[in-house]
Amino acid sequence: MKYRRKITGRLLGAACLAFSFISMPMASASVPGETAAVQAPAYLSSARLHWPVVTGAVQYQVVILKSAEDTPANIVKTIDQVFTNGVEVRLSAYGEAAKSYYWKVCPLDYQGKAIGPFSTPKPIVSAGNDFNPTAPEPTTEFNQMDYAPVYPVYSWIPTADAKHHEVQVWRKGTVGSDTLVRTLHADEYDVYEDGGYTSPGSYYWRVRAVTSYGTPISDWSPRSSFEVTTPTPVAALGDSITHGGGVISVPPGYMRYDWETYSPVPVKNIGFSGNTTDAMLERFERDVLPFQPNVLVIMGGVNDYRGGTLGWTTVQNLEAIRDKCLAYGIIPVFATVTPIQPALFSRTGIETPPSDWKIHQTYINDWILRQKYAVDVSTMLTDADGYLRRDYTTDGLHPDYFGKRYIGETIGHYLMNHFSWITSKLKKKTAPEP
Repeated sequence: MKYRRKITGRLLGAACLAFSFISMPMASASVPGETAAVQAPAYLSSARLHWPVVTGAVQYQVVILKSAEDTPANIVKTIDQVFTNGVEVRLSAYGEAAKSYYWKVCPLDYQGKAIGPFSTPKPIVSAGNDFNPTAPEPTTEFNQMDYAPVYPVYSWIPTADAKHHEVQVWRKGTVGSDTLVRTLHADEYDVYEDGGYTSPGSYYWRVRAVTSYGTPISDWSPRSSFEVTTPTPVAALGDSITHGGGVISVPPGYMRYDWETYSPVPVKNIGFSGNTTDAMLERFERDVLPFQPNVLVIMGGVNDYRGGTLGWTTVQNLEAIRDKCLAYGIIPVFATVTPIQPALFSRTGIETPPSDWKIHQTYINDWILRQKYAVDVSTMLTDADGYLRRDYTTDGLHPDYFGKRYIGETIGHYLMNHFSWITSKLKKKTAPEP
């Protein structure tokens, strides 16, 4: 299952606006912003506003004000259903007055309810914002990760009103000899890579806005680089729960909802959204072997049992993956398959699972826990009725921040305790604060 941008809940606006008038200023740790004065452009046709990702936010509401006075009468424009931590706002219709406008932002949940107060109004013409941008702005965090994922998901703040984008991925060569690897056609905010990157080297990607016919309507964005290195001593093979992403709208290119982020041991992400264990088995040689891992974390099965695959079949696939690991001198470490919360599936159109899915999940996990190296991440995510805890998920399938953090910390500490001769030599990057 890939993360979906379209929110099918009720229309937004009233809940957040009402919330903004409570005397409750947003703490700087929630949605901070630069307020330093900068030189205004001679003509302000648009501005790209930025703010940090807020944990748990599915979407944001942005309000443009005539001045710093935060009253309903002062509102110029309200922008709902913003699914990135930034937005480009058209301002040409407001003329010179736009240079003195202010803005504020509020994080919202799936239903459009505020999960924090509005930020304090800030001048549009201030440090941290871009004026009259000519291209989308990449938002991926590959360079902050321990390793770039094998299957990148490219994301960006789109050009205002643009619904279609084109992404190019290049491999760096000697001066003047970069090679175009592939071109991807995308919608508004992101695109999932179907071709894995297993050849060591330096790569970069860029994006531009296009019409539905592919005609460019913006410049190319600046290049965003990522490195593919080998060997990687610890890797993880899995589905979307390993691939990353959360709260429906945040894609795997961000670190916040990747469990690998919270592992105290650096882990190469070989997850692929939508994978069954059969698909994981099929791509083993292609995607795992190039990285020569000493240890491979294997976490799959949720797409099997929710799609009607028998637990016995899933176990056969996991056994085959285990046998491949042993044949290639890789230590297999199995993580239990997580539960689901089908009552929330309607939010994103996930298919209703068979009524007996718990039987097959239990069968898979019983087998996993009998393996030589196995770590249980499922039990703590499960409520008293055997479902994925509602406070840990937005769409009923994918754990969000608290679930991903628990999975990463639990697997990482297991690896440290059992394979210290490997993990003690590895250097971990710092995880982002919640």
